[in-house]
Amino acid sequence: MTVAACGDGPPSHPGSRAELLQMLKVDQEVRTLKASEEDWDRVDRANTDRMRQILDAHGWPGHTMVGEDGAHAAWALIQHADRDLHLQRRGLELMRQAVEKGEADPSDLAYLVDRVRVAEKKPQVYGTQWETDPQGNWRPRTPIENAAKVDERRADVGLKPLKEYVEELKSLE
Repeated sequence: MTVAACGDGPPSHPGSRAELLQMLKVDQEVRTLKASEEDWDRVDRANTDRMRQILDAHGWPGHTMVGEDGAHAAWALIQHADRDLHLQRRGLELMRQAVEKGEADPSDLAYLVDRVRVAEKKPQVYGTQWETDPQGNWRPRTPIENAAKVDERRADVGLKPLKEYVEELKSLE
C-alpha cells in the first residue's frame, strides 16, 4: 500500500467538511448519551442516506476535499452504516483507492475492512471488531485470520499490537 502526500492546504470543500463533522457529532451523541432506539435508528438512517449521496456525488471524501478530520468522519459514518452492507462495501472500495492516493488513513481502512468482514461472517484481518461475551469477557466478533501475523498487519497500517488494543478495550469498562 503506497501513501502519497496530499495537500496541506485548506479543504477544497469546507462546507462538506463541516457537514461531515456535524453528522459525526450527532452520530456520537446518540451512541454515547444512551439515546432511545428510535433516535439512534433515525440518525443512522439519515447519515446512511446522506453518505450514499456524498459517495455518489464525490466518491470518497478524502483529505484534500474535506481535511483529515472530515475524511475520518466519513469513515466513521460508513463504519456505522451497519444496516447497509452494500454501502459499506462500496465505501470500502472507494476508501481503498483513497488510501493508495494518500487521501485516507490506512488505520481507518483496517477497521472498515474488519467491519465488512464481520458482517459477511468472515474472519477479520486486523482484529479490530470485538464484543463482550455473557460473562463480560472481551472476544473478537469473528475469528482473526492468520492470528500469528496479526500484529505485523496491524503495524503495516499504523495500529498498535493486538494485546495493547485489547487492554485498551478492557480499560473502557
